[in-house]
Amino acid sequence: MIRYLTLIPALFAFLAFSGLDSKDASAQRANSLVSFSREALAIKSGDRTHKFSVELALSNRQQMQGLMFRRRMAADAGMLFVYRREEPTAMWMKNTFIPLDMLFIARNGTIRRIAERTVPMSEAVIASGGPVGAVLELNAGTASRLGLKPGDRVISSALGTSRQK
Repeated sequence: MIRYLTLIPALFAFLAFSGLDSKDASAQRANSLVSFSREALAIKSGDRTHKFSVELALSNRQQMQGLMFRRRMAADAGMLFVYRREEPTAMWMKNTFIPLDMLFIARNGTIRRIAERTVPMSEAVIASGGPVGAVLELNAGTASRLGLKPGDRVISSALGTSRQK
């Protein structure tokens, strides 16, 4: 079964904000946004380690919102979606203004698939291609610029991989 947690917010946003003028919709959206905790995360790629400061999307509500409605993100920032169990998942870019690279990650921290340069505001489904325990969203072009590839390792407390080598 594929997890479509990120598909629900668009329906919620449409239902919640249809019929409101843009000023009312913006105020309503700002009042309903959730906050995120942060952690330092690293990606081990070959003999290099790349460090990021990521927001954690742990709850269903945080995962539904993700990076929607954001206009920018720092070069060394990202968002880590951590799921309760490993299974196929799918994302989309509805209401997401920032182009992203999506790294689909196994429970043990291994990158299984990278979807590069996703299209802002697109409703196209971006599938994990197999079971994953997490997804890391970074600014588009980051994976290519840093030479990230499937098989690289994500070191994260939230994933429980911070003590692994």
